[in-house]
Amino acid sequence: MQNGRMDFLNVSASLTGRRWVGPSVEIDRAAEALVQARGLDRALAQILARRGVEEQEVEAFLAPSLRDLLPDPRSLRDMEPAAARFLRAVKQRERIAVFADYDVDGGTSAALLLDWLRQMGREATLYVPDRIDEGYGPNVPAMQELGRAHDLIVCVDCGTLSHEPVAAAGCDVVILDHHLGGETLPDCVACVNPNRQDEDGALAHLCAAAVVFLMLVEANRQAREDGAQTLPDLMGMLDLVALATVADVAPLIGVNRAFVRQGLVVMGRRARPGLAALADVARMDTAPSAYHLGYLLGPRINAGGRIGKADLGARLLSCSDPHEAAAMADRLNDLNAERREIEAAVTAAAMAQAEARGLDAPLVWAAGEGWHPGVVGIVASRLKEATNRPSVVIGLDGDEGKGSGRSIAGVDLGASIQRLAGEGLLIKGGGHKMAAGLTVARDQLDPAMERLAELLAKQGAGQGGAADLRLDGLLMPGAATVPLVRAIETAGPFGAGASAPRYVFPDVTVSFAKRVGEKHLKIRFGDGLGASLDGIAFGAFDGPLGPALSDRAGQRFHLAGRLEINTWQGRQSVQMRLEDAATA
Repeated sequence: MQNGRMDFLNVSASLTGRRWVGPSVEIDRAAEALVQARGLDRALAQILARRGVEEQEVEAFLAPSLRDLLPDPRSLRDMEPAAARFLRAVKQRERIAVFADYDVDGGTSAALLLDWLRQMGREATLYVPDRIDEGYGPNVPAMQELGRAHDLIVCVDCGTLSHEPVAAAGCDVVILDHHLGGETLPDCVACVNPNRQDEDGALAHLCAAAVVFLMLVEANRQAREDGAQTLPDLMGMLDLVALATVADVAPLIGVNRAFVRQGLVVMGRRARPGLAALADVARMDTAPSAYHLGYLLGPRINAGGRIGKADLGARLLSCSDPHEAAAMADRLNDLNAERREIEAAVTAAAMAQAEARGLDAPLVWAAGEGWHPGVVGIVASRLKEATNRPSVVIGLDGDEGKGSGRSIAGVDLGASIQRLAGEGLLIKGGGHKMAAGLTVARDQLDPAMERLAELLAKQGAGQGGAADLRLDGLLMPGAATVPLVRAIETAGPFGAGASAPRYVFPDVTVSFAKRVGEKHLKIRFGDGLGASLDGIAFGAFDGPLGPALSDRAGQRFHLAGRLEINTWQGRQSVQMRLEDAATA
């Protein structure tokens, strides 16, 4: 028992060391009320209750409408002048450059603008900085060069803290960003950013691509008011907004849910050559889901910015030629495989270093000579997931180190990193609550990390052990049907800020357990009454789960995880994505 609550199924320490926590009495009561009032399936009602959906909100939540949820773009500061300046450049046939970050959010943001311009019969110069040679965001030489050849530079997913580079451009600059702003803004035509310090935070959950989309909504509105008859189809661009929202781990709340739900429908039409080609090389053989965006498409697009040509992802997403798109998708797929190899080596070294330093501190961090800057963010995620601590991983090169950090719920890493930069312990740094980047002098590494740990501790980091596993209820194998999973999916999409439901199959017998590949575990389990279910635990042999369950046929366990539909040779069946287990 902890905080007055009983451990679910009395599991205080599972095979992975986690405490199981079931739904509260209040959620159970709210779910039962939804079942009685609306006739919902109990499993679906439980999800809605956990999300705080009231009885009168059920229909709107299960069918989120962009028309109802889309905020007025003008509610964001500088939106009207940003769209007006953009339209003026289009109307007067000025030279436009798009300066984009090298990740998925930057690539999709750039592709949105390039797609819109192409539909208007215009082109623009795309510029994406090299991660290693130039680093994140606008830099003075690049902005000067672009400024000499262009009348307008639009910075997407970057620029809010780039005072000197923006001033050096020598031409008009519009910034469309979502990273945490400073006390002052660059001297530019407009800086549209829901995370400016003078914003109210109501739209702080938007990714940069969503901000760009809202600017295009405003641009279309202004153009219509000016008499334009034919304008680009914005609904057809929602596949890009959905991809960015999931890949940038933006919380799936409010309008973000509608962006992803409707964007997946658009993506399913395969009208964008770049995404269709990427889906093919990723061997996506089912309708796209949020999982595909986050784990199959996103990493491949990111691979170009991580270890290849920085603008490859943006070029693929804005490509209109299927043959060219196929070639770029193949290249990104190869780069992603190479990235995985580099990541594995850095992860092993970083974990060993972090363990030697201690995993109970408010901050888990590691720094290594020559660690590739393109994978330190992924490795930081691995450390965060393994320790339930904010994590920072830094690659050292010469007198400096460049690193990335990932945070846990309730701990604002971006604000702490920005404060560190303000105190002079970092050369530069910034980001948002859950992710941040930094550059640090080698001789300031230890004091900077010590100070960062202090700041994070004040927010509560380091107070817990392994993360509790939150569960939504019990199921028996016979109840895990395709119709049940389809009903659960109506409460999606699931992801950051809206986790997919987890269920426990209690006291089941493992009838089959086999290692698949190097790290994964395939199992089959049943309740002894004739019903059985397949399960897969990815990466099980990276931790205790694989060894504990392999070769245990005939033994009984409580098994916890998420449900998904597996399609094989045209047949659909339910499969469990196994996350944890405890002896029964």
